[in-house]
Parts: sequence; structure tokens; C-alpha cells
Amino acid sequence: MKSTFANIVSSLPSEYADLRFEENRKIRIAYEGKELTQVAITLTSGGHVRAYVNGGKAISSFSDPGRARQIAEATCSSAALVGNSREKKLKIASAPVVTEDFLITPTRDPRKVSLKEKLDLATHYNEMILKNPNVITTQTVYDEFTSRRIFVNSDGSVIEYELVNVGVFGMIVTKKGDVVQRVRFAFGGNTDYTPLLDREEDLREQIAKACELLDAEPAKAGVYPVVLDPSESGVFIHEAFGHLSEADGLQNNPSFRAKLQLGTTLGKPILSVADDATLPGLPGSYKIDDEGVRGMRTPLITQGILSGRMHSRETAAEFNEPLSGNMRAVDVQFTPIVRMSNILIEAGDSTFDDMIGSIDKGYYLVGAKGGQTSGDQFTFGAQWGYRIENGKLVSMVRDINMSGELFSTLQATSMIGNDVRFGERGGCGKGGAGPMQMNRKSGKGSPHIKIDAVTIGGI
Repeated sequence: MKSTFANIVSSLPSEYADLRFEENRKIRIAYEGKELTQVAITLTSGGHVRAYVNGGKAISSFSDPGRARQIAEATCSSAALVGNSREKKLKIASAPVVTEDFLITPTRDPRKVSLKEKLDLATHYNEMILKNPNVITTQTVYDEFTSRRIFVNSDGSVIEYELVNVGVFGMIVTKKGDVVQRVRFAFGGNTDYTPLLDREEDLREQIAKACELLDAEPAKAGVYPVVLDPSESGVFIHEAFGHLSEADGLQNNPSFRAKLQLGTTLGKPILSVADDATLPGLPGSYKIDDEGVRGMRTPLITQGILSGRMHSRETAAEFNEPLSGNMRAVDVQFTPIVRMSNILIEAGDSTFDDMIGSIDKGYYLVGAKGGQTSGDQFTFGAQWGYRIENGKLVSMVRDINMSGELFSTLQATSMIGNDVRFGERGGCGKGGAGPMQMNRKSGKGSPHIKIDAVTIGGI
């Protein structure tokens, strides 16, 4: 099949063309409280074609491999029509030709574990949570995605590669009187089944926090110095800064493109940020992207200075910047878009005690709880927090979130911890110019960080 697809793209009348063919399997087992709501295995297969002709671009998907040539030729014709009407012609940056296979051999391969064992594992964790008298309901999900892909392009690349991501995650919901609290948990999130096992103690800790929150006071609204734990700071750098470093989002956004010129000072010299697909065992790690470019490490902020961004071959040509290997699609019906791999704030030299000790009155925020961004404005929730008084952690708080403006918040980041940690569960939603793609293979990491002033929402 690889040689057939390679022959097709090599014969197309295009400046550049590629074809990706996939065979995918998704397994999802879900509980809502005591009810088993889903045991589903979904199989999909098919191909996706991209063609650039006369500065125009067209894409197509197909399910029948026998129609690949017909679809590819029609895609070329469409690209030519687009190119004839474009004033600004699209270009593709040159990339090394890759003829290699990238297959995955986990320590314990989830593809070889029985469905019954997976169901038993999800049932065990769900029942364990429900035994606590303060728990009113749960959400417990076993999620597995495996993909075997072939990629060929008109440059001569011929690649076969695999993606595997498996995890257990969910929500613990507790209630006392009128107070309801929700705490998340997640195990696994990479290629190996083993990290999903024997996580009872970690789950007990999350159950205990969900119960402890029932007696916590809400946070007090105001502007405060804060310390963010690695989970919260990882989501902050991913959502507030990372998406603005994906070049396809800047491509047609002149305002932010002007603000984010390489060489711009964004923070203090202690702040360095990178995107790194080469880190082993993390949710966003991979060898090759869906454009046939090797995954790599890309410095984004170096000692406070904007030093790079994430690219496709198209955006790298437009920006005249190096390739980064960040072009990925979640499934066969989607065209690849620029996505973070594992984004992280690099380790500094401050300790957690240093940060807490430097604050007279503020908050420590723990555990990412989602949020939203709009341009350079952000709001993020935390699963719980603690008041800081006179350099010490005091009472636990609930219902806490932070908001602010990206550029001033980066400048206000005054201490970086020496304790980088990555979340086990990855994930990121992005649509761009097309439909939303929920990508499991996107990791976030950070040490603790101190920000001198953010707006805390509460009572």
C-alpha cells in the first residue's frame, strides 16, 4: 500500500502533495455514578490528501483506498482553481525526505490487554470512589486511542508510524449541605498500560481533597500575588501563551503577529519556555508529525525573549522561520493543523518554600480546572487553593480562579521553581479554520511559579 500511495503522489501535477492513510481504533468505557453508560469500540480507516498547485491549496478525505488516485487528482484540480484566484501564493518550506518506520513497543501494550480487564479496572476505581459517604456521583472513563498511519509525499518521503494513548480519568463529586465540590483525577496518558495500575493511593488522595473542600471557605476576590502549582501553571502556559505560538493562528492575525515578533521581550530573564516532542513517555511525545517532519524541541521563550514558534511547512515558508514538526491531525477526516506537543516552562532555581515565604498575603492555586482565553485575556479555575499569610500556607479555599492579561502576567512572573512536573493526561481542543479537533496527544509541564499580581475571583 505504501508504494501504491507513493506512486500516486509522485505522479500528480502539483508543486507539492501528500497523502496520509490511517487505521484507527478507539475504546471508551464510561461510568456515571453507579451506571455503566458506555462500552464502545470504534474502528475507522481512510485517507487524507493535500495538494498545492500554482500557490493554491486543496484538501480531501476518502474512505476507499481504491479511489485514492481519483481523489488525489481531483484535489490537484481544485488546488489549481484556488491558485488561479489567489493574489498571495502559498508556499511550502523544504523539509528532509524521511523513509523510515516509527512503530511503538510499550512495556505493556494496551492493544494486547483484554476488554474485560479494561472494564474491570474502570469498575474498580469507580466503585472505590462511590464507597465514600460524601460522594454523590462520579465520572470515570477508560479512554484508549491507537492509530497506524502511512504518510507519503511528492518529495519522496515514505513513512509508517503508530500513535498510542491510553488513560483513565474522571471526576469525584462530593456534597455537604448546599456545598457541592468536584475534583478531577487522571492516570496514564501515554503509550503504556502499566501506569494505569495500582493507583489506589493516588485516588484516595483525590477523594480526600474532594471531601476536605466541603469545609473550605470560598476565596476572597481581589488582586494578589500567587503561587501556581505545576498543573495550574502548565495549563496557563499552554492556553494563554502556547496557542499564540502556533503560527497558523498568527498567519492571518496582523495584530498579534506584530506583538509577537521574534526578539520581543516577554518576561524576565528567568523565564524560558519550550515545546518538546522528544521528551519520552509524555502525552505529547512523538517521533514524526502528520506532515512527515520529525518531532523536535523548539525554544519559544529564551531568558525572557521570544525565540521561536511552532510551524507547519506552509507557515514556516511564510514566516521564513525553521520547521518545528508540529503539524498534526487527530483522525482521518481532519487535515493537519499546528499543535503543541509537550509545552513546558523550563526549571528555575527557586524552591516552593522560597515562593511561599516571599508572600505576605496571597494564594496558592492547585490543580487545573479548565478555563478560557480570548486573545491575550485569560481566566483559569483551580481545583482548590490555600491562603498564604505571612509567608505560610494557612486555610484551604474553594471556588478559586484567576484572570489577567497574558503579556503583563508574563512580565509579573518573578520566581520559577526547580521542580518541573508534567500532567499525566494530555489533551487540547483547537479548530482553527476547520472543525474542532480534540487531540489527546498534547502535554503540559511546568514547575511551581510565582506571579506578583493576578486577579482572583471569589466572593
